[in-house]
Amino acid sequence: MSHHFVSENCMRKKKALITGITGQDGSYLAELLLEKGYEVYGLVRRVTFEDQTHRLNRIQHLLSDIELLAGSLESFPSIYKGVAAVCPDEVYHFAAQSYVSYSFDDEFSTFNTNINGTHHILAACKDLAPNCRLYYAGTSEMFGAPDSYTPYMPRSAYGISKLAGFHLTRNYRQNYGLFACSGILYNHESPRRGYEFVTRKITSHVAKSSSA
Repeated sequence: MSHHFVSENCMRKKKALITGITGQDGSYLAELLLEKGYEVYGLVRRVTFEDQTHRLNRIQHLLSDIELLAGSLESFPSIYKGVAAVCPDEVYHFAAQSYVSYSFDDEFSTFNTNINGTHHILAACKDLAPNCRLYYAGTSEMFGAPDSYTPYMPRSAYGISKLAGFHLTRNYRQNYGLFACSGILYNHESPRRGYEFVTRKITSHVAKSSSA
C-alpha cells in the first residue's frame, strides 16, 4: 500500500505558477516547463480575458496546455485565492511595472505593483505553499550608478521598487524558511521583447530598413 502511494506521488506532475506569463520571459518559461512535464498556471489581470488577441499574443499557442487565473498584484485576496487554487511546487514571479521611464511618471503605481505585489506573493506562499520554491526576478536597475564595489544605488522608482522586492525575498527566506531566491536580470532581447523598450524599437527599425 505504501509502495503504491509513493509511486503515485512520484508520478504527480509538478505545478508551476508564473506571474507575468504573458511577457517575454514568462512565455518562454511556460514553454520550457511544459516541455519538462509541468502543469503550468499563469496569473493574469482580469482585463486580459477581455482582450486576448493582444494581451495573450505571446502565449496563444500555449492556451490549450496551460491554465490562466485572474488576479492582480495590487490585490492580496486575489493573489491568495490564486495560490490556494494551485498550491504550486514552484512560483516564478516575473510580473511587475517594468518600464523605467514610466516609473518616473507614476511612482505610486510602480511602488504599489512591484513592492506590495511581491509582498503579497511571498505572504501567500508562506501561508498556503510553504514548501514551494519561489524565484523573484530582480534587475540590474537595483544597482543604478554603482562605484567600483557595486553598491545598491537605484536611480528610479522602478529600481527602488525592485530592490525592495529583492530584500523582501531575502527576508522571507531568512526569517520564514521559504525557499525563495532572486535573479538579477540585465537587458535581454528576443522576438517577444515588447516594442515599448528602446532596444526593441531600434532593432525593429533596423529590420524594417534592411527589408525596404
